[in-house]
Amino acid sequence: MRRHLLAPLLAAGLTVAFAGSTPASAAGWAPAATATVHPGVQTVTGGAQCTANFVFTANGTTYLGQAAHCSGTGAATDTNGCTAGSLPLGTPVTVAGFTGTLAYNSWLTMQAGHETDPDTCAYNDLALIALPAAAVTQTNPSVPVYGGPTGVAPAPASGSSVYSYGNSSLRLGLTPFSPKRGISLGAANGGWTSDVYTVTPGIPGDSGSGFLDASGKAFGVLSTVAIAPLPASNGVGSLAKEIAYAQAHGFAGLSVVPGTQAFNASALA
Repeated sequence: MRRHLLAPLLAAGLTVAFAGSTPASAAGWAPAATATVHPGVQTVTGGAQCTANFVFTANGTTYLGQAAHCSGTGAATDTNGCTAGSLPLGTPVTVAGFTGTLAYNSWLTMQAGHETDPDTCAYNDLALIALPAAAVTQTNPSVPVYGGPTGVAPAPASGSSVYSYGNSSLRLGLTPFSPKRGISLGAANGGWTSDVYTVTPGIPGDSGSGFLDASGKAFGVLSTVAIAPLPASNGVGSLAKEIAYAQAHGFAGLSVVPGTQAFNASALA
């Protein structure tokens, strides 16, 4: 059985209005040490808290990624994006004191296109938050602690090292538990997903976290926790496939922004 890692959390005091988005050049990003919007930051959609994965750009707009199920309206066991309910596009999403807008959701896109492939329906779990211009000035694309991403890659082979950064509110701000290292069990389900084990498994609120391979390349988005047949493992959707799907459905120029900080797999050694 698979369950999404979603934790409800009431948003309060986050009232900055959406004011459109502007692109930022590599030289224009906020310093990584002081940026308030970045991979691994908390997002809140309709009262549900998740973790952002990576910074994206497409057609002159800057986006922050999260899991599609972060705007889901059903049960935690609803993992079929072709049938599960979701809040609509245009829903406000709070990020670090700013209010962005849900601009893309793979679940809504698959339902509108009458997607029928079972692997795509089960594992295509990506959403994009359009950031307001004020938030873009406070954004850096680097993953906390590890740096990167250095690009995008398919799921690493079984036994390969993986790295992630979760930001569940259930950790009560104890950030030393946010960085994670683990092992990939390899790709499955037509390459749409891979199971991973990390020293501290993803918990509710970590949904949407990005995963890096041993070269710092982005390969996945944390989607589910497995109760069986691999207890305590986490299901990670293929970012490359999720991006390709978005590109084919209205986001032709979508790409992950490389981090300004060099990837360091030994950051916690």
